[in-house]
Amino acid sequence: MTARKHAPRMGREERTDRILEAARDLFREKGFDAVSMCEIAGRVGVVEGLLYKYFATKRALLLAVLAHWYEDLFGDYARELAGLTRHRDRLHRLVWRHLRAVRDDPRLCRLMFREVQSERDYHGTELHVLNRRYTQLLLDVVTAGVAAGEFRADIPPTLLRSMIYGGIEHHCWHYIHGRGRFDIDQLATQITAVLCEGLAPAAASVRKPRLVRTTGTVS
Repeated sequence: MTARKHAPRMGREERTDRILEAARDLFREKGFDAVSMCEIAGRVGVVEGLLYKYFATKRALLLAVLAHWYEDLFGDYARELAGLTRHRDRLHRLVWRHLRAVRDDPRLCRLMFREVQSERDYHGTELHVLNRRYTQLLLDVVTAGVAAGEFRADIPPTLLRSMIYGGIEHHCWHYIHGRGRFDIDQLATQITAVLCEGLAPAAASVRKPRLVRTTGTVS
């Protein structure tokens, strides 16, 4: 009789990657609530009980999926920003990259906005730390722009961070729920224009009012 060949056992890291990949795909396809741990295990090809050795709950698995996604979002940010000299261009790049993430993966964005950020157990997690690190890139660009005299100094960078990411979430809300579309190049340019014209140093943006003489009035 020919000896039966067994498939090689996966190491812990490889199995974790397989679980994350299967969960990510199913969450994208069906949403968080409609997916069971049993279904994820079936996609991986393991018994359901094994998943709980890696992730205590389905929500813990969701947080891990999104954390892995955030790590991918960083990509080559540092290299891209280093190649841009004007702070306006650096700001545009960050806005554009964020819009691209929304356009390319609306379902994961929806999970992040609806299932995670509004919940109490989000703060202090690895995902929360990654999100802060991600948005810190924007704070650094704005702060550097202020120091260089390219941006005005009387607007808190944290307020701009909230305006940018909160504004994008609001503007793209219909899209991430499967309705409509948007042009990331056009939108990134528009957002950057609004921000940078408002960020211009006061001396450059304030002009003396022009006097126009009319019959009996001065304006």
